[in-house]
Amino acid sequence: MSVTLTGQTCPELQKIIEEMVDSGFVGVTLRVHNEHGEWTGSAGLRELGRIEKPPIDGHVRIGSNTKTFTATVVLQLVAEGRIGLDTAVDDYLPEFGLDRRITVRMLLQHTSGVFNFTGEYFEDGTFVPGIPATPAGKEWVDNRFHTYRPEELIRLALSKPARFEPGTDWSYANTNYVLARLLIEKVTGRSVAEEMQRLILGPLNLTGTVQPTSETGIPEPHAHAYYRYEEDGQTRTVDVSSQNPSWISSGGDMISTTRDLHTFIAALLGGKLLPAELLAEMCTPEAKAGYGLGVFVQEVPGGGTVITHNGGMAGHAALMYSTPDGSTTLTAALSYVDDADLSMGEAFQKATQRLVQEVFGDGRAASAEAAQQTR
Repeated sequence: MSVTLTGQTCPELQKIIEEMVDSGFVGVTLRVHNEHGEWTGSAGLRELGRIEKPPIDGHVRIGSNTKTFTATVVLQLVAEGRIGLDTAVDDYLPEFGLDRRITVRMLLQHTSGVFNFTGEYFEDGTFVPGIPATPAGKEWVDNRFHTYRPEELIRLALSKPARFEPGTDWSYANTNYVLARLLIEKVTGRSVAEEMQRLILGPLNLTGTVQPTSETGIPEPHAHAYYRYEEDGQTRTVDVSSQNPSWISSGGDMISTTRDLHTFIAALLGGKLLPAELLAEMCTPEAKAGYGLGVFVQEVPGGGTVITHNGGMAGHAALMYSTPDGSTTLTAALSYVDDADLSMGEAFQKATQRLVQEVFGDGRAASAEAAQQTR
């Protein structure tokens, strides 16, 4: 690792997060652990129009980092003998009439082919909408306190044509992880929040992490999240820190902190949550996107591998990266002004690439052409 953590100073990392704010982020907090210790830093604002920095241990909606937590619970239930990784999902959830070829593994690896209920982007640039998710602009804003039942999201997805035959390709779909949520609840008879508490949050003492269903609040302290949209020819920006996350369900509804994300990914990759053979399966990537079972497996420019999942959630985002043994981690919480055009996407890609290169690579900022895939 290139970056040296000396006491509480790490000017290279502080400079990067300040440049992230200059590129358009409202606020950034960063936590890095390695053999030298821990460094935390923050830059930007906790809230637009105020002067306070984002809280170092603030809560953030972690978006698709939720998928890593959900996949871990499923694999823990596999370890308990309650779920078969290569069993047809239809055996557990027959009420949906799923293609019998779709296995539990395909859900976790995004190889099932099911339609993404938040909308599908195709290679030719077309977009097929699903529910009014964040690409929907004012429609999402107007619906952001609506409660969706997970079964409703699944039935909408299954009303659309499958993207490909099960197991023949890869495509990122939140639908897979809502099915995983329902699978957890079906085989245990308990809510996903109860199982998350039993298997992960309780054992690791992740007191800053919440698995909501339709609760709209976010615990204090937290940086504020924003969404920009057009209405009557005017651009409006609204604080969306409070929202009903049932629209994304287990595709991205959890709330956490950079401290808890570090504790989780270090424990997971350190072998504290899964048997060695299941952890190895989790971290074995498919060929197209390098996705394992709930994690991306990425090569770092200059050599080395990181296990990662990132997530964006309507003005909030979280980063979670680790070496394969859990010994070096990078976790971050970002706040920004989201919009239907996902206009912060490029800045997000460039910033995460620079951070990963600084912490896990040789410290030289890599070129944009080597941008890593993040979600």
